[in-house]
Amino acid sequence: MESNVSQPDVYSASSVQEIKASLNDLGKRDAVITARLNELLSTQRDLHTTLSRLDLARAHLGSHVLAARSLHNTTLRPAASTAHRISSAVKKLDTEQANVRSTLDVVEQVAELKACVLGVHGSMGAPQDWETAANYLYRAGKVDKAVLEGDFAEQIVPTAEVPDPPRQTLEAAAESLCGLFLREFEKAAREGDGSGVTRFFKLFPLIGRKDVGLDAYGRYVCSGVAARARSNLNTAGGKREGVFYATTLTKLFEHIAQIVDGHEPLVERHYGQGSMVKVIERIQVEADVQGGIILDTWAEERRVSRKLTDVKSYPFNFLVQSFLPSQKSNLSSTSRSGSPAPASGRTSEDEGVDMKEIDALLNESGIMLSRWSFYTRFIASKSTLPSDDSEITAGLAVPTFIATSTLQRKISDLLIDPFNTMSTFFFRRSVEKAFQLDEPPPGLHLNPSRPLGANSPFITSAVDDVMYIVNQVLQRTLSTSQRSIVASVLPSVGRVLGGDFFGMVQRKMRDESYPKAAIAGALPPESLIVQFLVLINNLDVATEYVKRIVSQQQALDTQDGMSDRFPFGHEAAFVERTLRNLDQGFEAKTSELVNEALEVMVKQVMRPRLRPVLGETFQDVDYSVTPEDDDREGEDDGGAANEDLVVQRFERGWQAFTLPVKRILTPTSWDKLLTLVVTHLARVLEKRIWSLYGRLTPLGAVRLERDISGIVSAACRGGRYDLREVFGRCVQMCLVVNMEEDEWEEIEKLKGQELERVSGVQWKLDAEERKRVRGIVKDTPST
Repeated sequence: MESNVSQPDVYSASSVQEIKASLNDLGKRDAVITARLNELLSTQRDLHTTLSRLDLARAHLGSHVLAARSLHNTTLRPAASTAHRISSAVKKLDTEQANVRSTLDVVEQVAELKACVLGVHGSMGAPQDWETAANYLYRAGKVDKAVLEGDFAEQIVPTAEVPDPPRQTLEAAAESLCGLFLREFEKAAREGDGSGVTRFFKLFPLIGRKDVGLDAYGRYVCSGVAARARSNLNTAGGKREGVFYATTLTKLFEHIAQIVDGHEPLVERHYGQGSMVKVIERIQVEADVQGGIILDTWAEERRVSRKLTDVKSYPFNFLVQSFLPSQKSNLSSTSRSGSPAPASGRTSEDEGVDMKEIDALLNESGIMLSRWSFYTRFIASKSTLPSDDSEITAGLAVPTFIATSTLQRKISDLLIDPFNTMSTFFFRRSVEKAFQLDEPPPGLHLNPSRPLGANSPFITSAVDDVMYIVNQVLQRTLSTSQRSIVASVLPSVGRVLGGDFFGMVQRKMRDESYPKAAIAGALPPESLIVQFLVLINNLDVATEYVKRIVSQQQALDTQDGMSDRFPFGHEAAFVERTLRNLDQGFEAKTSELVNEALEVMVKQVMRPRLRPVLGETFQDVDYSVTPEDDDREGEDDGGAANEDLVVQRFERGWQAFTLPVKRILTPTSWDKLLTLVVTHLARVLEKRIWSLYGRLTPLGAVRLERDISGIVSAACRGGRYDLREVFGRCVQMCLVVNMEEDEWEEIEKLKGQELERVSGVQWKLDAEERKRVRGIVKDTPST
């Protein structure tokens, strides 16, 4: 704005021009100020009008204020005063009524108290009506404590027959009845009088002695549990074979479950909700004693500690020596093909640990652990009150009296820890034994004209043996429903599979069956190739077996409910994650080794066999022919009969060296191997096309496209359709060399997505490569 510019000062002017400039500026400023004043004067009339309206409104408002004050003084004030007096009177009346009701309530309670005191005294006299006396005490217990101990009750209630204060009288009566009921309860229990037990058990809550009643009831139940447990343990006399101890422990838990389930309604009805938990805690003490006796006797008679010592000291000599390079010759000398009997020198180790005894111990301890899990879940469900939300948020919670029980410690020391150790040993020893007795499938060879002497899949006997044990170990582990066992055994199974089983196959591939030619330039011996293919099948089938076993277990758990078998906390999610880790960890190792083995097959077997096939396929094939040469060849060789010669040669040679391998390999491994071989074939064909640079005529280009198409069809026949994509560059090279000139000129002008849209081809060759391919054909007409 102009005000921001420095204005000329007339007093500081030093010339006429500066004075004129100052006067001119002052004139402009005067005009602006005058205009603003005129504008303000023009709006003054509207301002006066608005002020007048405000004065008029104020006058009207004043009259309304006077009317309101008059209404308040003449009408509202008397009404408010009257309402205040009525409200105060009502409050006073309510207070008096409350005092009267309170007094009447005290009087009624004192009268009730006096009736109860007299009733208790009368019932405990000559009539000896214990139920009536207990009911009077129950009614007296509902009297307010302040009334019971108040001065008014102490003055009114005592009589000549009962002179003591009411509280003292009631407490004495309750103590007397409690002792009486306890003696009668124990007497009925000794005599086996069930109705008498129930009669006096129901009276303890009425006299305020619930704890005494529950404790007495717990002792009564525990005596039955102890008697039944001793009877079960002594029924077999000296013969305690098979799963006797597992059966005995099962009977103990079933008896306790029947007691809890059958007696819970009676206890909850008379003692209140949640009272059965105290009885269960008392029963658990007896269960600790009887269960501990069973487990101690089992461990002693089965000599568990001695077997654990033998298991932990077992050397696994065969597995250890198998991984030592110096033992290669010894391993080959101890081969037992065709003989299931152990080799000499192994007898002492086999006799050191009896696998049948270990299996029997694992079976019996697994049953006991399973029954303990069922029992724990049952007790946890009975100890969880409906108001608790623990079951909704994170499954059941193990009761404290179970988690800290002596039986739980014995379960851990005598069952869980030995089970983990022996399961790992049992599986690893089974793997060792399977490889000791390993036998290859008979009658395998690479002659496609002869039938194979075995049924697919062609694997060694060790795979079936090991996978059978994997399934058995997983089933037995999951059947225990013990998180600690799953956390120990399943990773151990994974380590043995990924270490011993995987390592044995890997060592055999490297040291015994590697398909390497004895003479440079020759093919590997057929026996080595067959053995190598069988080992590849071992890994592939073992991976599939493990995946199937894990899937079956997950399917069973899905059907039965993983949360039912592992209901505590987040155990179910942990078990599912551990199963997945076992499957995925083993698959990761085997897949890598299978891929490496297939690369070896391509390098040592398939490429050397493919090289002469391609040499024979393109033998005497000339792609520099002219139409005149083609006419002469048609007259000499019969024309069309010679057109498919290249494809026929390739298909004959291709089938000769791929079919024998395909018959032996599993479909999954064959698909992978075929992909590698076809990829190599595509590279070789591409190099051959490039090698025709300057030697390919337009007629030869047509033949080349026909031959390449036939080779692609023959190589991909019986495989996945997407294998044709591997030959994409070769097919497009043939397409480019056979393009008409006008089509080529149109393609050459386009780029990117427009090129793919117009040509309908997803090009694997870039623009420079297409130009080079176009130059392969000699005598290409110029544009």
